[in-house]
Amino acid sequence: MMPTLSAILIVKNAAPYLARCLESVRFADEIIVLDAGSSDATVEIARRYTDKVHVAANWQGFGIQKNRVLAYAGGDWVLSIDADEVVSEALRHEIEAAISSPVAEVYEMPRLSSYCGRPMRHSGWWPDYIPRLFRRGSARFSDDRVHERLVFEGTAARLGTPLLHESFRSLDDVLDKINRYSSAGAEQHLARGKRGSVGRAVGHGLWTFLRTYVLRAGFLDGREGFLLAVSNAEGVYYRYLKLMYLQETLLQNHSQDHHRDDH
Repeated sequence: MMPTLSAILIVKNAAPYLARCLESVRFADEIIVLDAGSSDATVEIARRYTDKVHVAANWQGFGIQKNRVLAYAGGDWVLSIDADEVVSEALRHEIEAAISSPVAEVYEMPRLSSYCGRPMRHSGWWPDYIPRLFRRGSARFSDDRVHERLVFEGTAARLGTPLLHESFRSLDDVLDKINRYSSAGAEQHLARGKRGSVGRAVGHGLWTFLRTYVLRAGFLDGREGFLLAVSNAEGVYYRYLKLMYLQETLLQNHSQDHHRDDH
């Protein structure tokens, strides 16, 4: 008997690309979608593909939200996918073969990401192996607000077919993601006791550009390789500036509370 597969994903305002993603995982025994309070047609689109659509609008970060949707899964195996990713027919067949004759509890797959329409083969984006397929109960997600990871014991086996990832469709997507991820990253850094300043913002931003464009050969990705290096640097730059202001706000609030206590 073929093991059952649950495809899980978290979404928010994903209407422009959600249908393509859900169409690609229709082979799963169940599709479970957890929405974070979308204001577009995301929920309506999701309900065309599955009756297992849930809403948890009290956003606490990517890791916690992914563990919430994981809790709804009932299949023997779980495939975690993002709304801007697509499972090709070749990857589908490899997934089905892997779970029918498993050699591991967790599988990772290469991810081929595109930036403004161009598949990126360098810049630190390829082959970008990510663990996304696992036996239910063998793994969970870290509680990180951003850049969450799958937590499991042992070593993941590898699939060979890439997961297709339309990371940034346009420069508007780039700017929106820079803003959202730098804010979440600043809050995560604050919780971990890291420090922000103008100097740290500039230094980390410059290093990120050089690492992406030079050390990871982003220049081989042409025009989009340069644009990606700049946007990576901007994300880090704003993360440390936002962290600086969060620290100052925290100190001001602490000072005001202390002043009130003295009176």
